[in-house]
Formats: sequence, C-alpha cells, structure tokens
Amino acid sequence: MEVVYKLKPFSNRSTIKSLKMNKLLIVLCLFASSSLMAQFDFQKAVDKGKEKLGSLTNGAGLSNEDIGKGLKEALNKGVNAGVDKLGAVDGYFKSELYKILIPEDMRNVVSKLKMVPGFGNIENELMEKMNKGAEKAVTKATPIFTKAITSLTFQDALNILMGEKNAATQYLNKTTNQELYKEFNPIISSSLSEVGATKYWSDCVNAYNNLPFVKKANPDLNDYVTKEALKGLFGMVAEKELEIRNDPRVRNTEMLRKVFAKQDKK
Repeated sequence: MEVVYKLKPFSNRSTIKSLKMNKLLIVLCLFASSSLMAQFDFQKAVDKGKEKLGSLTNGAGLSNEDIGKGLKEALNKGVNAGVDKLGAVDGYFKSELYKILIPEDMRNVVSKLKMVPGFGNIENELMEKMNKGAEKAVTKATPIFTKAITSLTFQDALNILMGEKNAATQYLNKTTNQELYKEFNPIISSSLSEVGATKYWSDCVNAYNNLPFVKKANPDLNDYVTKEALKGLFGMVAEKELEIRNDPRVRNTEMLRKVFAKQDKK
C-alpha cells in the first residue's frame, strides 16, 4: 500500500514570526557587514591621506622646525652669495648677465654725442659709472633680505620648498622689492653723484640738448639704475637658488642636505 505524506502549511504564528525575524537579522547582518567594510575602506583612505600629508610636511626625520631652518639657511646662503658677487669690484660692470647698459631711450643721445668733442668715449664711461653706483648700493640689501627671511612661516617655507624652481626668489621679490627700491634709490643717487655719473650725464644731456633739431632729453638716471640694479640682484639670487635645488654638492651642511633631499623626491 502506497503511503502518501502531505505537507501541511504552517499554521503556527510564532513559527512564522520567528522566520521573519531570522530574515530581518540576516539583512541587518549583511548591512552591518557592508557598512563596516565601507568604514574600514574609508579609514584606510584617511590613514593613507595622513601618511601622504606627513610625507609632504614633515618627511622622514624632519620636523616643521627643521624645514623652516633649512629653507632659511638656503635663502641666506643664496642671498649672501649674490650680494657678495655683485657688490664686489666690477661685480655688475664685468658681469655678462647683469651689467647695466645704457637705457634704450638714451642710446640716441649717446650716439649723437659721440660726435661731439670730449664725448667720444661717452658710452663706456657712463656705463662704468652707472655700474659702480649699483655696486655701492647692493651691499645694503643683506639686512632687508635677512628681515624677510626671518619672518618666514612654516607654511611659507613648505610652499617654497615644494614650489617652483624660483619660488624662493619670487617670495623675496614680493616681500622686499619696494623696501629695497627705497633703500637703493638714494644710495644709487649718492653713488652716481660720488662717482661723477650724475654730473657726467647732466653734461651729456645739456650737450645733446644744445644740438640743433633734436628732441630735448631729461631721463631719470637714478630710477633707471636702481631698477636695473634690483633686476640684476634678483637674477643672481635666482641663480643661487637653482644651484641649491639642482646640485646636491652645493648643499654643504647636513640640514641643507636633509631638507632638499625631500624636495628631490617630490
């Protein structure tokens, strides 16, 4: 005889309720698991970000103070080298890059004056006097630069270290140019007068203005020489900055080597 078993539907409400609760628990567990995984992934991302930020700020074995000291040392080194070189005898005058030339709008004056007796060597004499004036003035730059360097914050130092190849020069130009101009201009004016450039140029202009059919000339020689002197100074500082950034052999202290090794890895 064949025995037939029939499955009866659940009629026990507590059993149905239990199954529903089990399903809910399974869903909650899955949700909790995915939430924990997402939180774990997020925490990993945060930790990785912190690690990256740490490498950009402190670096291995480098404190904020180390970075600040290293940058200030590098800036002082570059500034002193630039000032010493341009402030030396013929520092500007015999420099291929930074020699101060006759202003473009004065070249017409000079070319005509060469034909006037007594002014045959005007171009060389005037250029020498202008450059001598700049050489006297540039030695006054160091304390102004030192003040700006001392005022560097850690963030300034970090921006310079990890910035463009001329970031330090840009910072110094931005923070010192106006003060340097105010300091340089009277010194250059006095220096040009001392070396005879002011009188010499005044004589040149008067001689030129006495020529027939010429447009009268009266350029501000002091302003021109001051701006050219500053242009040469910042050009020299940029050169020294590039040397320290690109050539490890120039980093002659442990602090410079440590700090700029960090820049090398960026």
